[in-house]
Amino acid sequence: MYVVMNELHVPKEGRENVANRFAESSEKMKQVPGCLDFLFLDPEEDDNYQIVLTKWETKDDYESWIHSDSFKQAHKKRRENLDKSATSGNKIYAYEVKHHL
Repeated sequence: MYVVMNELHVPKEGRENVANRFAESSEKMKQVPGCLDFLFLDPEEDDNYQIVLTKWETKDDYESWIHSDSFKQAHKKRRENLDKSATSGNKIYAYEVKHHL
C-alpha cells in the first residue's frame, strides 16, 4: 500500500471554501483505479492547514492518477483561479506502508 498526504496551507477564513471544493472529489475518487481511500482532514485547532490523505494499492496507481486526464481536469479549476485560491501553498508527503492492521 502507498499513502500520500497533501498538506494544504490554508488561512482560517479559506478553510470552508477548500473543504467544499474537495467534497466534490470524494465521490470521483471512488472511480480512480487503485485508490483505496480518500480523506479530507480539517484540524480541530486554528492551524492554517488542511490535509488530503489518499491510500493506494501501489505507487504506480498513484502516479498513473497524477498523470491522468482525470487528475488534470480535477485541478484545472485551481490552475485557472490561482489568484482566487484559498490555499497559499502545499507540501506532499508520500509513504510506502510497511505494516498495516
